[in-house]
Formats: sequence, structure tokens, C-alpha cells
Amino acid sequence: MNYQLKKPESTDGARIYELVKACPPLDVNSMYCNLIQATHFRDGCAIAESDSGELLGFVTGHRPPSEPAGYFVWQVATSESARGLGLAKSLIKSVLDRPEHSDVRYLLATVTPDNVPSRSMFQSLADGWGVELVEEPFFEKDTHFMGQHDSEVLIRIGPFKSVSGE
Repeated sequence: MNYQLKKPESTDGARIYELVKACPPLDVNSMYCNLIQATHFRDGCAIAESDSGELLGFVTGHRPPSEPAGYFVWQVATSESARGLGLAKSLIKSVLDRPEHSDVRYLLATVTPDNVPSRSMFQSLADGWGVELVEEPFFEKDTHFMGQHDSEVLIRIGPFKSVSGE
């Protein structure tokens, strides 16, 4: 399958929103949130688009102001037709390979304890880079989500010098 990895445009926000809806257990944010990610935060995001223009996957993320050496993955997803190709990892690496992220040393993300596909993908990245993956409690079901969402653990992968060349 041929595809291109690139920064999103404003028109990709709605497409990202639709893909999130098709990829449970991802949390569906507002379409406006995805529009802002595709514009204001586009330097921390990437999309994968087929030669025919189909959105095959995306990653949204940002550099937390309190952790300048970190890149936080907000969401990453691939369409059903593109699963099993390593596309999610390629999307993340494409963001980290950009010159504006050359000083990133840690990949951060939150996941629910039962999200095995995401946990496996993040562990695979850590293994491929030869670095540690450490988990710690982050958002608790009752304390932070008023009992309406499963707890999320913070995953920290690193430190790494570069993700190029894997």
C-alpha cells in the first residue's frame, strides 16, 4: 500500500475526527478540537494519506510546556485497511524526525490499562530504540474522571538521542 506522511492541513481536522469515531476505544473529542490540532498544533501531528487521498492514519501530539524534552502523543490511529503495516509507529517517527523536534528525548502518552494494541505499539517503539518504557499512574477514574472513564497511566519512553534509521 502506497501512502505519504505529512503535516495535516485545516481540512484534515474533520477527516481525523471521522477516523477517531471509527477506531474505538479512542476517545472522541469535538471536531473543533481536531481542527485546532490540524492547524495550531500541526507541527506535532502527522497524517498518512493513500495515493487516492484516503486518510489511512494520523498522530496528534504536542510538546508539553512543562517538559520541553518530551513529545506527548495525544492520539494515534490507523484505518482498518491500513492495520498491521506499522503505520502508527511510522507516523510517530515522522513527527520526531522533523528538525523542530531534534531535541526530543522522551515520548509520552497515556493509555488505559486494557488498551493492549496501544500498549504493544509503544513497547515496540521502546524496544526498537533500545530504551526503557516506564509507566506511572496519571489520571485516576474517580479522582479525575468522576467515575466516567477508566484510569489512564502515563507512559514515558526514553531517553533517546534520535529515532532516525530504525
